[in-house]
Amino acid sequence: MLINNFAKGSGDQDRKKVVLVEIPSYENILPLASGYIQACAQEDEGLAATHSFEIFSYPVKDDRTKLLEELAGKYADIYTFSCYIWNMKLIRWVLKELRERQPNAHYLLGGPQVMNHAATYLADSPENVYICNGEGERTSVELFRQLNSAAPDLRRVPGLSFWSGGELVTTEPAPRIGDLMEIPSPFLTGVFDGYEFSLGILETNRGCPFRCTFCYWGARTNSKVVKFEEDRIRDELTWISNNGFSGLFIADANWGQSPRDVAMTEHIVELKNEIGYPLVVYMAAAKNRPERMAQITEIFVRGGLMVTQPISLQTLNPAALKLIARDNIREETYVELQRTLREKQISSYVELIWPLPGETFESFKEGLTKLCRSYADTVIVYPELLLNNTPMYQQRELYGLMTEPVPSDVSEAEVVVGTSWVSREACIDGYWLYNAMHTVYNMRGLFLLSGYLDEAGIISYGDLFASVARYFEQQADSEVLQLFTKSFAHLANYDVLLSGKIGHMILSTHREEFDALLAAYVTSQEWWSDPLARQAFEMDLLARPYIYREPVRVPDYEFTECTVHGLGDAESFLVEVPAELAELLAEREMLKADVLDDAASGRITLRIDHHARQKMPYMPQRSLEHNANYCHGTVLRFREILPFVEVHSSDVVATN
Repeated sequence: MLINNFAKGSGDQDRKKVVLVEIPSYENILPLASGYIQACAQEDEGLAATHSFEIFSYPVKDDRTKLLEELAGKYADIYTFSCYIWNMKLIRWVLKELRERQPNAHYLLGGPQVMNHAATYLADSPENVYICNGEGERTSVELFRQLNSAAPDLRRVPGLSFWSGGELVTTEPAPRIGDLMEIPSPFLTGVFDGYEFSLGILETNRGCPFRCTFCYWGARTNSKVVKFEEDRIRDELTWISNNGFSGLFIADANWGQSPRDVAMTEHIVELKNEIGYPLVVYMAAAKNRPERMAQITEIFVRGGLMVTQPISLQTLNPAALKLIARDNIREETYVELQRTLREKQISSYVELIWPLPGETFESFKEGLTKLCRSYADTVIVYPELLLNNTPMYQQRELYGLMTEPVPSDVSEAEVVVGTSWVSREACIDGYWLYNAMHTVYNMRGLFLLSGYLDEAGIISYGDLFASVARYFEQQADSEVLQLFTKSFAHLANYDVLLSGKIGHMILSTHREEFDALLAAYVTSQEWWSDPLARQAFEMDLLARPYIYREPVRVPDYEFTECTVHGLGDAESFLVEVPAELAELLAEREMLKADVLDDAASGRITLRIDHHARQKMPYMPQRSLEHNANYCHGTVLRFREILPFVEVHSSDVVATN
């Protein structure tokens, strides 16, 4: 819990108390939205003289009863809540209980989940609960002024919805803030002094030039981007660094869209080198700026602040891209960025959404195939969420969107489980398809084998993933696959940590079970008679990464193509392989080609080294959620834990 008080003194009992409530997804996240409101309110002389302000931050997963008790104990005159999809159900519970205890207080709800939805969130006609329908700064400050006057007139508050005399009133929208410098900096005005944060949030601009229909960001800002001045940004970054923030999230829709972002990136690295903080940076990358984004990513990576770059592609289907108003973002942009990062040996991961309007099971499968053929490091697929205040929310009937709520007592997420192009059954098939791809490609279960089969024209990536998915669905006894089945049945794939749980199991705790599962699958296929397919599978067994730092284990499998001579040390294998397999490894960029010049025939001894500094030891005493959080982060930077394969000896062993 994080608390900060403003203007405390001997006369505080005469001040009106405002508590600005944030319920973030993780603890110790800087409450920027509340900070802006407090900074604006305390700049107003009248409000500063008559009000005290307190920011209260409490993680969404912590004890809700304690949250309620602490808020009730504030006895505030005004409570404000920042409302998002991940905390709204909890906020509704807190609000109901809090109003019963403090019926004379005023409550302001703001954020993308509630704006323009007053009929839903004010359904019981309360006259002391209000909805902010846009940016919060102007609306909040004017509401505070009116509530502080002798004769409040809430109709003078722009962008507000409220009940009055049995009527639901919505005032004219507040004009969008065109000059962001009218918002005082909560960093530089002392609002955040005295806190202990670990993740700072910083805006350098607002708005988005794109209009993706599934996203609130650009669709509601008229495509206009407005900026804070550069000197202020530099000062705020210095404040964040001086105050020891370990992480920094840049809350711009498109970091890298402006040329000045390169200079700001360099400044952040300079601060890290001079002061020691931040230690890691997160950002949403600019679209259509591959050269600049590659430059920015490299600066962060070389500065030790970033280990992977997200590439938000969403879909490769032209029809779907047009329907979601994303066809103005060039596919070649992503391909070029991915290729550049791979050449620089920088991890990246491609983000997709399933099922988007216009996407079919076949087009989704083709998209996965195309990404694998482009050597994508990792592909992450998120379920489509229907978000309030997005164009897609208004298009749900047009596109036949079927949704189901996630089974949660804190989140109001609605997952799209069907469209006019995809039935619910086909949607689940798509989930199975992706999880097959996630295990055999992302997690490297059949990485070399799938590449060989696709390149040789035996079976495409997508068809292989579909075949693996059908096989997985039939294996009811597997604990790993039960995780998939339950996640689909209960929409638990909404949880971003699911990929971490999968990595935790198949790359560590259930590794042997998954080895056996893969072996049972491949040996049942017609192409198993191909010697190179068998060789590739055996190499996949040995080269599949370990997600934790732990001793390697020779798989419980009867090797026929490769000869495992033993352990080079606790984290490496010595393996004798046919020369043609070594050539395949070179083609897949897993082994340097120049070391094979003298190995046109015969067998070669390789060393498969699984040591990686970036890995943590497995700690079984920690919860699955804790370990899954680490594993999810590792999945996103998977290149960092891949084994290093090298020729162990220049001697070529003659073929018998």
